[in-house]
Amino acid sequence: MATVVEPRPMISEEAAPNGTVSPLESLPPIDPAIILQPNDIKAVPALVGEIVSRGLTAVKGDDQARVALLESARALVRALEKPRETMIRHCWADNTAFSALALGIDTGVWVYLGADDKPKTVADIAAATKIEPALLSRLLKHVAAMGYIHETGRDEYRPSSFSKSLTIPIIGAGYQIFTGPGSTGGLGKCVSSLPAYLKSTGYKTPNSMSDGNLQFSHETKLNMFEWLHANPPTGQQFNQHMGGYAQGRPRWLDDGFYPVQERLIEGFSGETLLVDIGGSVGHDINEFATRFPDAKGRLVLQDVEAVISTITENQISPKIERTVYDFFTEQPVKGARAYYMHSILHDWPDEVSLKILANIKAAMTPGVSRLLINENVIPDVGAQWEATALDVMMATLLSSRERTRVDWIRLLEDGAGLKVTNVYTFANGVESLIEVVLPETETE
Repeated sequence: MATVVEPRPMISEEAAPNGTVSPLESLPPIDPAIILQPNDIKAVPALVGEIVSRGLTAVKGDDQARVALLESARALVRALEKPRETMIRHCWADNTAFSALALGIDTGVWVYLGADDKPKTVADIAAATKIEPALLSRLLKHVAAMGYIHETGRDEYRPSSFSKSLTIPIIGAGYQIFTGPGSTGGLGKCVSSLPAYLKSTGYKTPNSMSDGNLQFSHETKLNMFEWLHANPPTGQQFNQHMGGYAQGRPRWLDDGFYPVQERLIEGFSGETLLVDIGGSVGHDINEFATRFPDAKGRLVLQDVEAVISTITENQISPKIERTVYDFFTEQPVKGARAYYMHSILHDWPDEVSLKILANIKAAMTPGVSRLLINENVIPDVGAQWEATALDVMMATLLSSRERTRVDWIRLLEDGAGLKVTNVYTFANGVESLIEVVLPETETE
């Protein structure tokens, strides 16, 4: 089919309403020849050099070197691709592979394929999963072409480490959430509808959890958490997905991250050492109890009844007090050494976050209490893609955001009337701990 390359920039009618001329119209068009040229061929030699150099360190088990090598490899692919190839990968390859992977999770394809490392035929996989062989053949061929399983012959495949991991709920659940149960389209529908939603708002920053993109996309009045629980099993899958997200990320208790002994334990003689607000089933506070078994003071885990009631008898240390608590109400534990929140405030717009912070502030004691906020702090330059992706996702699903340092200062100091003493950031900046005190407290 013949095509005609149109050099004129693509500009929506909204950019130039009522027949007026948009400022964009006066800009010179891009030469269409760029479509068939590599994105940045001049960068290739330097990137190849980085890959060779970093590879020598990464194979020795240095994870920071591995992350740097991975970024160099991604940059090399982007530099070598032509714009036309990048576009086809985005529009055709990535999203169809995502759906094929999700289908394989739903039907047990990856369970059967990953039972051992021996090659398996499409016919055998189809018989085990009740998928029409001709359809399965097409789907697996694409998954293999994308590099997610290994093709060993005609209609014959063996698993990869990645495809095996899809059988583990904390990895596989994310695909199910974004494709969704039934005909909902899941959270993926929200992502694809974001341009239309923002157009409908005049391209304003989303700021309402009850009247945002998710509500626009799914025609509902429920917020994201309510929607997940109203469309089972997505609520459970979301919790599993968050477990997968947390795997391998640095913890604030790791050596070289936050000086726990110096800032929290030494010199403390009060009643309550640590309160984990909205701490789910206690992953973080249980880790604290394990790493600092001799620390004096109460350890308190707080969350809503629906979460606290799911904790089994031996799931967390018996030293940890489990308390039903809604952080929109008065904080019942007064004067604790540390109030800790992990990935709580990023779920809420500033207006709502200030209400949560006010309840904590009212319970803090000057010179004693610290608020520890464990979240992303997006740097002004050189942000990591995992944090920026999450930022857009928060706008898409919850009308919230990942915050920069300036955003955090504006929220915590200008808004909540607290004082940020330090921001501790680990490794490649994907995880930070913000230490906050009452303004009456001098920085130690």
